[in-house]
Amino acid sequence: MFSAAGFAVSRLSSHRVLSHVPPVTATFQNWFHSSTLKEAKLNVEGLADKVDLEGQNVLMRVDLNVPLSKEDNVTVTDDTRLRAIVPTARFLLDKGANVILCSHFGRPKGEIIETGKNGRLNPVVPHIKKLLGVEVTKVDDCMGPEVEAAAANLTKGDLMLLENTRFYAGETKNDETLSEGLGKLANYFVMDAFGTAHRAHSSTAGVAKHMKLSAAGYLLDKELKFLKGAVDSPNRPLCAIVGGAKVSTKIPVIESLIEKCDTILLGGGMIFTFYKALGYGIGKSLVEDDIVDLAGDLMKKAKEMGVKLILPVDVVLADEFSNDATTCIAKSNEISGDWMGLDIGPKTLDLFAEEISKSNTIVFNGPMGVFEMDNFAKGTVTVAELMAEATENGATTIVGGGDSVAAVNQAGLGDKVSHISTGGGASLELLEGKVLPGVAALTDA
Repeated sequence: MFSAAGFAVSRLSSHRVLSHVPPVTATFQNWFHSSTLKEAKLNVEGLADKVDLEGQNVLMRVDLNVPLSKEDNVTVTDDTRLRAIVPTARFLLDKGANVILCSHFGRPKGEIIETGKNGRLNPVVPHIKKLLGVEVTKVDDCMGPEVEAAAANLTKGDLMLLENTRFYAGETKNDETLSEGLGKLANYFVMDAFGTAHRAHSSTAGVAKHMKLSAAGYLLDKELKFLKGAVDSPNRPLCAIVGGAKVSTKIPVIESLIEKCDTILLGGGMIFTFYKALGYGIGKSLVEDDIVDLAGDLMKKAKEMGVKLILPVDVVLADEFSNDATTCIAKSNEISGDWMGLDIGPKTLDLFAEEISKSNTIVFNGPMGVFEMDNFAKGTVTVAELMAEATENGATTIVGGGDSVAAVNQAGLGDKVSHISTGGGASLELLEGKVLPGVAALTDA
């Protein structure tokens, strides 16, 4: 059923606390029903079994698209994705392979940008060096004669980092020239960038056909098993917590989740489009007028399928889009004037806590409010805390999406949830049951 108001709720109900919570590295079947999770694609260990990798060049597609400080556009503020590449890169280096790291960085749209979020990959170099304990050879392009020469000079156990692949406009179009250019650097390809596996790009999919063998890295392999387990054989009830600014970017996800979930909790700026569909006033809150009717259809579909699609019952309002704004709390159907909603309210957090406490599998993707501003981050941070508490009480908890991950890590709870996904859109598309191009391109096991 759809719900927006009129609940009597309380904080997390008591659960039996398990004496031992399975670590993230435990067998995936510990969290899901015993149905078989098939390994359809070659993984990195399988590659090492088939080929002597010593002295061989391996192109490893990773996701180095980390956030940078807004103050200096250089300092990495969250190294989750950098740490995630270590197991696969370390495995290959230990086998004597030369690892050639390949990644995009922001959205330069075919332009060469020196610094900042859409610029060169230089800010990640010292972090990679420290994490892997090896020297990093950084080149200023990702294909061409100079890069090919640098790749040919690698000997055994060397590490080279290519430049931002999206400096080439053809990258996002799966351009054959770029795919072929990348293919000239190595004989083997390892895909470990789960966050971009849902994109058919030159460096994620197109390059694979220019390799002798292509395999999934540890990160990708784990993500596939974990997230597909949540979709294909979850321990119910299954609850999805979906946030973010726009409904339009989450429509396919919400549609699919309605068919899979028992409960869906919505937060973030998208809620005001749903409120408008209900005829509520929304003041100056964010709204997508062209999506209002569709939001109404989603609520209707959820009701017809017996799925609880729950909107916040109260919101934190501000008189301007600023961390220093004057604020107040209002019921969801009592927003008016020049007020804008920037976070979910305390009664909503009570409601969400109750629903989370009833669930055995919980997926969290997207912020509940303007997470970047401290005064409007409570909703997101509290949901992160509730996820950790649910994990302690035996639930399987999966966190995906940049702000969701940042909230969990900022709260020091990264090791208190079952799984932190490195993919945002990829996580959601896999949860939808879609085939990811970056996976389909790999060699069959």
